[in-house]
Amino acid sequence: MPLHITKIAYRAESPASLRAWLESRPDGALMTTRYLPKRHEEMQGGSLYWIFEHALIGRSPIMGFEQREDGRWHIRLEPRLIPVHTIPRRAHQGWRYLEDKDAPADLGEGETQGDVLPPRLIGELAKLGLV
Repeated sequence: MPLHITKIAYRAESPASLRAWLESRPDGALMTTRYLPKRHEEMQGGSLYWIFEHALIGRSPIMGFEQREDGRWHIRLEPRLIPVHTIPRRAHQGWRYLEDKDAPADLGEGETQGDVLPPRLIGELAKLGLV
């Protein structure tokens, strides 16, 4: 089972704007990080799960890791956002590991984000301990 990571969709105005940003990079989106994740070998076949408004909303499969000339690392992502069943997730800096058993399932055929609670509402309900 692959290992995944989570990251806040920083500067994304909506899941649609995140999707548009990813899809505008046909060769793969690049996320920059200071350090290569120690468990990067376990991430073969894994995904980066996006946090928007305190909830996991989608994932982008990880294509690989590349070192830049300045010593930082690129995480190369497939240029697509796969919607998942929204679950609450607190905001954090950088990225965090996510075990496969804890990752939300992809939305099924015919399901849409409208079939689940909006991320902001899930965040509010989680704060109250109701989700």
